[in-house]
Amino acid sequence: MAQISLTFPDGNAREYAAGVTPAEVAESISNSLKKKAISAKVNGEHWDMQWPINADASIAIHTMKDDEQALELIRHDAAHIMARAVQALWPDVKVTIGPVIKHGWYYDFDRTEPFTPEDLETIEAKMKEIINLRDPVRTEIWDRARAVAFYEANDEPYKVELIAGIPGDEPLRMYWHGDWQDLCRGPHLQHTGQVPADGFKLMNVAGAYWRGDSDRAMLQRIYGVGFRNRQELKKHLTMLEEAALRDHRKLGREMDLYHMQEEAPGQVFWHPNGWLIYTQLQDYMRRMQTRGGYVEVNTPQVVDRKLWEASGHWEKYQDHMFIVEVDEEHAREKSVNALKPMNCPCHVQIYNQGLKSYRDLPLRMAEFGSCNRYEPSGALHGIMRVRGFVQDDAHIFCTEAQIEAETKLFIEFLSEIYTDLGFENFKVMFSDRPETRAGSDEVWDKSETALMNATKAAGLEFELNPGEGAFYGPKLEFVLTDAIGRDWQCGTLQADFVLPERLDANYVGEDGAKHRPVMLHRATLGSFERFIGILIESHAGKLPFWLAPRQVVVASIVSDGDDFVHEVVEILRAAGVRAEADIRNEKINYKVREHSLGKVPVILAIGQREVEQRNVTLRRLGQKQTQVVALDDVVNALTLEALAPDIKRAKDAS
Repeated sequence: MAQISLTFPDGNAREYAAGVTPAEVAESISNSLKKKAISAKVNGEHWDMQWPINADASIAIHTMKDDEQALELIRHDAAHIMARAVQALWPDVKVTIGPVIKHGWYYDFDRTEPFTPEDLETIEAKMKEIINLRDPVRTEIWDRARAVAFYEANDEPYKVELIAGIPGDEPLRMYWHGDWQDLCRGPHLQHTGQVPADGFKLMNVAGAYWRGDSDRAMLQRIYGVGFRNRQELKKHLTMLEEAALRDHRKLGREMDLYHMQEEAPGQVFWHPNGWLIYTQLQDYMRRMQTRGGYVEVNTPQVVDRKLWEASGHWEKYQDHMFIVEVDEEHAREKSVNALKPMNCPCHVQIYNQGLKSYRDLPLRMAEFGSCNRYEPSGALHGIMRVRGFVQDDAHIFCTEAQIEAETKLFIEFLSEIYTDLGFENFKVMFSDRPETRAGSDEVWDKSETALMNATKAAGLEFELNPGEGAFYGPKLEFVLTDAIGRDWQCGTLQADFVLPERLDANYVGEDGAKHRPVMLHRATLGSFERFIGILIESHAGKLPFWLAPRQVVVASIVSDGDDFVHEVVEILRAAGVRAEADIRNEKINYKVREHSLGKVPVILAIGQREVEQRNVTLRRLGQKQTQVVALDDVVNALTLEALAPDIKRAKDAS
């Protein structure tokens, strides 16, 4: 029998018979490893313990200590176990697909009766029974005719349709979990008992059209979450509870920030409180950009398709664009335009006005650009996912030699802003060429190398994110972590050698010849709408004092204090603090509760004693204790607190 060589992570190699499985390899090392093993990595690919290895390869055996692989397999097997439980309880239910998603899985079922919350409890109990059986998981490869005949005999029409959509040369792998079977690529665990019985929970049921087609059957999608143990599950459920309390849609109503309505799907109606946050954040960004050497521009909302064709967006991005057709006077054909989905081609138009020299570079051009992109209605989510938004967008036109320095400057710029806004930690993803892209492989090689070298020179550690670059160039994605540990991708830096070529951007070099500039696409916050949603959720509505739309409420305890309430409000407003009076004939505890729900950071209560002594009783949001403070001291302290971080730094430095 032919022999193959398997190399282990420590560099040692062993000889095995061709066709050896990872399970057999694990057993050859120790029985303990065989029992603990869940999967393997063979030549970098995730490998089932039952799959044969037929050629020399590198191999690593995974156990539950390997986070990524363990969670993927737990969730994948749990999806199958859930489907098995459903069909054990209701044999007439038809199964479709059940993929792994972030934190868990879902499975779509065709069932006449809707699943109830009580049904989910019943399914969970059945799943635990199946897990405790420790049924072996086995796999075989079948030909198409056999697989189709099997599913037709078992009245599973969705599986038959799935097989029809699989490319003809792709093998069909069948998996059994005990006596229950599913069509699946794998890999899977060795037996059902490897799924932690106390590490999963079924969350909810939602409707889902078969294959996302509204003309097809409406299925029932059951979502579950899965982890390695009860502690990890509990931590996740606690985070979900906290996230629900922080939901920007809930807090947006309580703080009276904005609303949305069906007449303008995916568009935001900003109320005074919300717009104040928006403008404060925009003013801060404008000052930071000015300090960073950016010039601000503004470009049209509606642009002729000719520019989008020249830039490549018409071909690559048209499905996300809002098209505007106009009957031009005396024209034979309609004029076809599009609402701009991004600002980059328009910025090149400004760059191209007038001859540019190498001495003009780098040119940092910024715009608070109002953009519109079509998002399916099912993808819209409060102000986090909208169709109309404003980006803190900028494009840096530079030479190749300047990429490294500009990348380093931007990372420092972004880091300072994130810190100012309460986000101390962020990670960096490096996204390289996607399948659908513009430009030659040679150009992509050059742009990826340039951005990679610049990132390393800036001292940044990063993770590779294969195939997720923009269609015109690779990008860095800056992912910040909020107060409850969730990740949000916000900032980007993209190196683009393609668009300057397509739109004929030039500069005159030191040699007197024309050269193409490199275009660095740069955003720090991303869209203002989404970033404000992130801010609201991370701070649980308790925004930093300088950003809070309602900073101070001065509330009367007795009507004799009304005049002093108005005086304090005027003094605070004159000092630059947003203050308002509450002299309603209500008890002070009622007023405190109401303004605390509205996330007002500071409440100043005024009664007869405060009037006589020209003091105020100060209560901060989230604190039960109060303190009596002299009016002048309160005004001085709140005036300083109301300064944006950049203004405060400048004041401290002067």
